[in-house]
Amino acid sequence: MKYLYGLLLGVLIGGMACAGHEGATDAGTGNGGATDSGAPDSGAPDAGAVFFPADNPNIQYMGRVDFSNPKLPRFWAPGVVVSLKFRGPTCRVLLRDEVLYGKSHNYIGIAVDGRPAYRIKTHGQEDTLVITGADGAMEHVVSICKDTESGIGWLELVGVLADSLLPPPTLPERKIECIGNSITCGAGMDLADIPCDKGEWYDQHNAWMSYGALTARALKAQWHLTAVSGIGLIHSCCKMTETMPEAFDKMNGRENTGAWDFSLYQPDVVTICLGQNDGIQDSTAFCGAYLRFIGQVRHVYPKAQIVLLTSPMGNAELTAVLKRYIGGVVAAMRRAGDERVSDYFFSRQWSHGCGGHPDMGDHSAIAGELTGYLRGLMGW
Repeated sequence: MKYLYGLLLGVLIGGMACAGHEGATDAGTGNGGATDSGAPDSGAPDAGAVFFPADNPNIQYMGRVDFSNPKLPRFWAPGVVVSLKFRGPTCRVLLRDEVLYGKSHNYIGIAVDGRPAYRIKTHGQEDTLVITGADGAMEHVVSICKDTESGIGWLELVGVLADSLLPPPTLPERKIECIGNSITCGAGMDLADIPCDKGEWYDQHNAWMSYGALTARALKAQWHLTAVSGIGLIHSCCKMTETMPEAFDKMNGRENTGAWDFSLYQPDVVTICLGQNDGIQDSTAFCGAYLRFIGQVRHVYPKAQIVLLTSPMGNAELTAVLKRYIGGVVAAMRRAGDERVSDYFFSRQWSHGCGGHPDMGDHSAIAGELTGYLRGLMGW
């Protein structure tokens, strides 16, 4: 509580983004889709602004969120979304960033009033997002998405300063979960600000525009992205010791910590996109592990459709092997009596982003294919 009171006092008497105040910078200003990334705040909040703590019922969360401290909900996974509706010209969203290793900073996607999202980067352990609604309107809907993955550290929401908060739009009833690796995270895809091989490895992350989030929005569904860069089914890359069967039930998939309560989110459909980091493995080992992992998923999601995907960035050799292995796994599941397991093979390789990953246009094309398949499968 001492921290929270001090934080609020700093905001109310001058804004968290006073120039020269280390660790308390303004991460961006939303003004019709434009950003003022890292610029100092122009002043204190509007007269009459009220502080709404993170556990206010009009603040909505989508994704794996740790509510063990409801005043500071914490989230690691890519694609977690905080939504709210405020009255007035602007609001201020107060965030905390783990600043992992003392240097990593999360990226955040911000969508205001249905406009295309813009992306900003946090600058300190305490950040204020100054968000401006569309001109002329008095009520505004905001969605704030964690664009970076668990390996970049957690974010915590402290609260919101606004004239008033209203109930946000109800979350869709349909639910999707996308399990995967860096492709599903949205890594290496957004080259708008920093080109490949420049800056930090996570500078091109954009979970909001990843194929899973795009597919879910096209189908008017909620989404969870259960994904970690470098992870595999039986073999992970980049000196990682954990694999997806170990990380699947965690909130922090990179560190394999924080047990997730599956009763909080029961998806209608689960997609699994693994194999890129495994490479070509022995068929018995890979297919046996896949069958066990599907059993693990089925145990917690007894009614979900489960769709196995080829890797969108796989070359011809890997894709041919994955098609054969995945087809065999689906056939084995159906012989065992599970008719709610199917597969989808992407039509081509997409690799225009960093390190051979799909870029923004590629993710749009991948989402287009997957949306069409799921629409037919689910009758959506």
